[in-house]
Amino acid sequence: MNGFVDIYTLIFLVLAVVIFFKLRSVLGQRTGSERPPFDPFTRRKASEPEAAASDKVVSLPRRPTANDDAAAAAQPATAGEDQRIAAIAPAGTPLATALAAIIAADRNFDPQQFIDGARTAYEMIVTAFAQGDRKALKPLLGREVYDGFAGAISEREARGETVEFNFVGFEKVEMVDAAMKSGTAQVSVKFVSKLISATRDKGGEVVDGDPVHIADVTDIWTFARDVSSRDPNWLLVATETVE
Repeated sequence: MNGFVDIYTLIFLVLAVVIFFKLRSVLGQRTGSERPPFDPFTRRKASEPEAAASDKVVSLPRRPTANDDAAAAAQPATAGEDQRIAAIAPAGTPLATALAAIIAADRNFDPQQFIDGARTAYEMIVTAFAQGDRKALKPLLGREVYDGFAGAISEREARGETVEFNFVGFEKVEMVDAAMKSGTAQVSVKFVSKLISATRDKGGEVVDGDPVHIADVTDIWTFARDVSSRDPNWLLVATETVE
């Protein structure tokens, strides 16, 4: 009896994994001809991040600190903080200077930990978008980006389209920009990923992308957080695709 139970358990486990990967449908291959969601890949001015509920991504621990940009920049970095910055950006570069200002405002901010969280955020957000899961998207995005993604989902639903997607992996994930603006930390991350994606119409015909071809996609996403807030989470406030 136990032998049969183990076999059935294994079968259901394999089926669950297959279904999981099938559901990881996201934005679809962006080749230049695809209809982008509200043109989210055009860089926009990052807005003040809105308050978010629990169960969000790119969360970093923090302690109460001053949120004034000038005061933050005036605070010297410790040796350990200098090492954390140097691992991401060479000393003296604008990125290194901006990261120092963010760390001065939030001593627990770790650039490498942030990048690791951003990798997770990228997959979670594009997956929720492809699945049309507005509830999952809302606490992860700034208001403007959410409105655009939600509108794109509605348009896709009206056309009866579905997106099939397989996330092959990241080729590179790197921090490319950062800033402290009026007490809000902003960090931009460049994602170079490999995707297999196809969009099908309501009849099941492929109208965009390729269900077997691996596409190289480069995105730059900007995350923001009010450093004076007790909420440690970051929101996606701007997106851009690099051709």
